[in-house]
Amino acid sequence: MFDFEKLTVYQKSKSVNKSLNELIKDKLLDYAFQDQLKRASLSIVLNIAEGSGKNTPKDKRWKNIMN
Repeated sequence: MFDFEKLTVYQKSKSVNKSLNELIKDKLLDYAFQDQLKRASLSIVLNIAEGSGKNTPKDKRWKNIMN
């Protein structure tokens, strides 16, 4: 398990993404709108995963301040 998978915000965003996909699957929505909702929801999940993996000196300093 990766570190970001332990984050509550990641788990909740993943759940929202899954729920949204199930919700719009059966709806008669415009394809472009449906696609935009899916991509936006997935983007949240991916940004959390990407952001948790940053380990530059500035990021490490910020993590030390927050702890």
